Amino acid sequence: MIAQNTRLGIWLMVVTTLIFAVQDGISRHLAQEYNVLMVIMIRYWFFAAFVIAVAARQAGGVRHAAATRQPWVQGFRGVLLAAEVCVMVLGFTYLGLVESHAVFIAYPLLIAALSGPVLGEHVGWRRWAAIGVGFVGVLIILQPGLRVFQPAALIPLLAAFMFALYGLLTRYVARLDSAAVSFFWTGTTGAVALTLVGIWFWEPMTAPDWGWMGILCITGALGHWTLIKCYEVAEASAVQPFAYLQLVFASAVGISVFDDVLRLNVALGAAVVVAAGLFTLWRARARGR
Repeated sequence: MIAQNTRLGIWLMVVTTLIFAVQDGISRHLAQEYNVLMVIMIRYWFFAAFVIAVAARQAGGVRHAAATRQPWVQGFRGVLLAAEVCVMVLGFTYLGLVESHAVFIAYPLLIAALSGPVLGEHVGWRRWAAIGVGFVGVLIILQPGLRVFQPAALIPLLAAFMFALYGLLTRYVARLDSAAVSFFWTGTTGAVALTLVGIWFWEPMTAPDWGWMGILCITGALGHWTLIKCYEVAEASAVQPFAYLQLVFASAVGISVFDDVLRLNVALGAAVVVAAGLFTLWRARARGR
């Protein structure tokens, strides 16, 4: 059993969020030049190869990693995450990194809200109050009625809903399957689904962009590796609050590289959403004790 080291886990989560923020910036660049489905398909090819390589090194090999008693749920999880990634990257091209992530960070609140109907978990009035406050923050970001509403603003909100459902299904399958099994199904089924669709949108890519694609694939695998190590050495409840740093890092990439603008309402709304999300995490940890 690996010794628990919360400080190391926190640093690994910080590194993971930084890697994912860089990955989001590269994804935005490539998705502005090429079809989103093709970009994510190639990224998932590398991800699937990484997942299979990790499984092959574990006891029992690939056959053990693929063994599940709930293949339909596992398959749906993998396809759902792949679709969510496509939706989120599409949001980058319409809204930029800053606003997309400001809306997307509502996903922990959606997980809390849906944990009752999906998993049968009890959600107390304090967490419901935090969820309500968090969605007030989302409204502050979107500003419906105060300016011309962008339908594109619903894209990262849809991605947040999809990712929340994926997270809940991950907790559901964890009742019978190990994390290694879920990780294997996530990478392989997503790659298969994207190949069936994305191959029809293939476009020739320039040599420099193939270089960026290579970096995207490497950062994707590296980010998942650091995330796995993070959860190996520390409890999820201890490191999860630091996942919000991805908003900070992604916003820095968007502002410095893509000339995104951080509007006051976006900053204020994001602060409200993060505060509400941290409260729900704290309440969940308190109930766990």
